[in-house]
This record gives sequence, C-alpha cells and structure tokens, in this order.
Amino acid sequence: MTITPDLLPWQEADWQHLVRYITGQRIPQALLFAGNKDRGKSRLAERFAHSLLCSETDTNGLPCGQCHSCQLVNAQTHPDYIRLNPEEPGKAIKVDQIRHILSVLSLKPQYEANRVVIVEPADQLNISAVNAFLKFLEEPSERTVLLLITDKPSRLPATLMSRCQKVYFSRPDPERVKQWLFDQGIKKDSDLLLSVSKGSPLLALDYARNNTLELRRKCFDQWLDIAALRTHPYIVSEQWVKLDPGLLLTWITGWVTDLIKCCFQLPTEKLINRDLFEDLYKSAQTLELSRLYSVYDLMLTSRNRIDTQLNKQLLFEELLIEWARLNEK
Repeated sequence: MTITPDLLPWQEADWQHLVRYITGQRIPQALLFAGNKDRGKSRLAERFAHSLLCSETDTNGLPCGQCHSCQLVNAQTHPDYIRLNPEEPGKAIKVDQIRHILSVLSLKPQYEANRVVIVEPADQLNISAVNAFLKFLEEPSERTVLLLITDKPSRLPATLMSRCQKVYFSRPDPERVKQWLFDQGIKKDSDLLLSVSKGSPLLALDYARNNTLELRRKCFDQWLDIAALRTHPYIVSEQWVKLDPGLLLTWITGWVTDLIKCCFQLPTEKLINRDLFEDLYKSAQTLELSRLYSVYDLMLTSRNRIDTQLNKQLLFEELLIEWARLNEK
C-alpha cells in the first residue's frame, strides 16, 4: 500500500503538468514549488517525488506502490529520497547541512530510478548554501532532481530562481474548495474561512478544526480594547507572545487592510474579515488615513522581521503602542 499523498481537487492541472515531465522523459534538474502557505505545495512535491523514485509508474504518472523503491519510500528509508529542512523551525538551513547533502550527491544514486532532494523552506537557504546549490546545478549529478518549496519566492536570489522550472500555486477556485471543505466535514462558515485564510484551503481546514476563528475574535477584541484605552499594549503583548507570531501578524495586517478599505467605504464583500465589519467600520470613522498607512507600513516591516526577531514580545509592543497612538484623540 502506497502512502503517496492524495491529489487535492485544485491540483489536477499542476499534476498533469508534472506528469508530462515524466512521460516525456524531460525531467528538469530543479523545480520550484511556490505560492501562498497551505495550498498543498509540499503534498504535490512529495507526490511528484514518489513518482520519480518509482520504477514502474502507471499511465497517470502514479507510483505503483509495489516495487522495491515504493516499499522503501513507504518505510521512509529510501536512500535516494533526501529531505533538507532547517535543524530548528524558523532558522536558516546551515551550509554544513548543504555540504553533507552535496557529498551524498557526488555519488551515484543507489537505485535505477531518480534521486530526489526536497528543500523546504527554500527561502531559509543562506547565501553560502545558495552558492553551493548553484555550483551543484552547474555540474549536476546523475539522475538527481532538486525540488525547492517556498511560501516566499521573493526571498530567493534571482540566480537560483533562473535555474528552476516553476510551479506557481495561485488561489484555487473558491467553489471547488468549499465543496472540498464540505467533504472534510466543514458544514458552515466556509466563505469566512476562505476569506480569512486568503484562499488557502489547508489553512481554512485547520482554522475550522481547531476553532481558530474564536481565538482570532478574542485577539481582535483585545486589539479594539487597546484602541479604546481599556487595556495596555504591554499587557496584550505578554499574552500574544505565547501565540503563533506569524499568524497574529497576518491577522493584524488583515484588520489594518480592512480599516483602510472601510475609510474608502468599500462594500463588505471586499473585506477580508467580513464578520468584523461593524467594529471595523466604526473604528475607521475616527482614524486619520495617512496615519493608518503608517501603521500598515510598520506591519509589513514587522512581517519581514518576524523570522529574525529574537524578542517577539518587543515586536508586538512596538506594533501595539503605535496602534494605541493612532487612536489618541
């Protein structure tokens, strides 16, 4: 029995594109899987990797699940299937890790099919690691395919991007995703879940299963309390630092974006956080647009700093103090 990841409904066209590489025997040396988080990039890359390693794929490009290579993949012991991730979440992929991988790649693959290296997230490669991979791509190893996965392709050097064939994951069709969510047991709030997750189906599913919308509402109320001087930024930042900082910054960016839209009196359906419309519209009536843009710029800067900022509480304090100042009369 194979453990090949299931094809998600919105990935059919991307999968057929990848299959043509196999059937046409034109497999690129390097492929970049890029797009917003939680749209299934890793699953599709793993599915493609399994097919590349299988010695007897079927006419649809799927691994047979029976050959020796498939059995090794299922047991997670295939010597030609290599994953490269940061040793610690959020940290850079170290050059020593790259050197070890390259020493392995200097040898021939142990089996007759391909050898696959998955690098995730590729945007965590430091400059030394990137240069090492570029050298590898200039003198590629036999039957070796490099699969790079990233949510942030803009952080990859152009020199590396130019060496890769690209698979971009755009926002999937909402109706198809809503049907998929329904099939997963999510019977309500699918429109809101998709809006808040910015069209990322796996994130929407995670929100639904973990009652994340309730946590979001609690954080939003705290954010409003700061604006109304009912609480202090330091108190809220002490609580927020215990949560996922990336998730919080995504939410706050969405709230500020919606406030700007409310200032221009855009209709509710144009908002990300449609369920919060009344509170957002009320807040927008008292805010100065130019200062709101300043908060938005600070948000973008904070999102770029979040991976390297050691003191997350200090980052949230800075943001929330600026938000409090914006609301001073």
